[in-house]
Amino acid sequence: MFKKDFPYFKNSEIVYLDNAATTQKPKAVIESQTEYYEKYCANTHRSSFGHANKATQNFENARKTLREFINASLNEEIIFTKGVTESINFIAHSFAKDFKTVIISSLEHHSNIVPWHMQGRSLGNGLEVVKCNENLDFDFEHFETLLKENPNAFVSISHISNAFGKIHDIKAIIKLAHKYNAIVMIDGAQSLAHMKVDMQELNVDFFAISSHKTFGPTGVGAIYVKKEYLKLLNPYQTGGATIYEVDFNSSTLLNSPYKFEAGTQNIAGIIGFGEALKFISHIGYENIETIEKDVYNYLNEELKKLPNIIFYNDINNSIGSRSFNFKNIIHDDIGILVDKMQIALRVGHHCAQPIMKQLEIKGTIRVSIAFYNDYTDVDRLINALKKALSMLE
Repeated sequence: MFKKDFPYFKNSEIVYLDNAATTQKPKAVIESQTEYYEKYCANTHRSSFGHANKATQNFENARKTLREFINASLNEEIIFTKGVTESINFIAHSFAKDFKTVIISSLEHHSNIVPWHMQGRSLGNGLEVVKCNENLDFDFEHFETLLKENPNAFVSISHISNAFGKIHDIKAIIKLAHKYNAIVMIDGAQSLAHMKVDMQELNVDFFAISSHKTFGPTGVGAIYVKKEYLKLLNPYQTGGATIYEVDFNSSTLLNSPYKFEAGTQNIAGIIGFGEALKFISHIGYENIETIEKDVYNYLNEELKKLPNIIFYNDINNSIGSRSFNFKNIIHDDIGILVDKMQIALRVGHHCAQPIMKQLEIKGTIRVSIAFYNDYTDVDRLINALKKALSMLE
């Protein structure tokens, strides 16, 4: 139904089921970037001629669109970055490095693990990991124990697992963490493609956002920073566009968000991200969630019919990604064969090696959907998997 809005599907016969890695881009997003480069290409927040003013206005309109989209209270709370990876590294480096303890979950992407290692943290030495049960559910009892044992911690948790589609109850996580005076950052890389998030309702302190996983351009993201932490946050980088006044003795920085956005930004990408958010708003999350739940359930039921399939969690409190393996078959072999049948999915550890090691596997076959996927996509996937299995028996 919605494929007509995405040029990729007009130019390809591929069944695209790798949306957790990156989503396709609607025509409006692509056109907004082309328009910038062809009709008013100029730098922002510097020059005062007409096209420069238009570029700045559209850039700041994208910030306003994102602020409204996630119900942040102020534009100043929205800081543009290259993506969730940079957002997490920014907060880890500029705010959280002095915390005695950082608490993460068992289902984290490497982007929410490696930055903590780079600070010299390891298990029991400044880094704690919340357990999950056999269904990959978040262990709230263990989490509360860690919070009690490590007061005033910094908590950094993914909203939705990219590897398994598991949804963490972030509202409950934030509330419990705040009870023990912890500060919370949520990795929202997978969030906005699937569901509405509300910064004020969540009462979250930091929320990392991705564009390219939300039908927008690559190389763009943002970090929401609750107002009370803006003055406590040190710039990750400094230079052009961040300063109020400079001489050879000292520099005075601008206020947020500009002091955190050094250099020339990905102007076209940020404008495109704003268009992606407008596109989602036009469709509406009620429609997105209804479509995705329906296709996700259908996918799960059809996969269950395949012989010797192994799942690692049920689909309760899950969306987007479905990970599995087949007994005695290497997941990479499946990936190679279905690619020949024009099925795009991902095989491997999905940048989540720790949970794979815990499950005693090297990786999985991952199918990840978006609202433009339908029953036909699932049917073609299932047929391709059947053919691949018959070749590998």
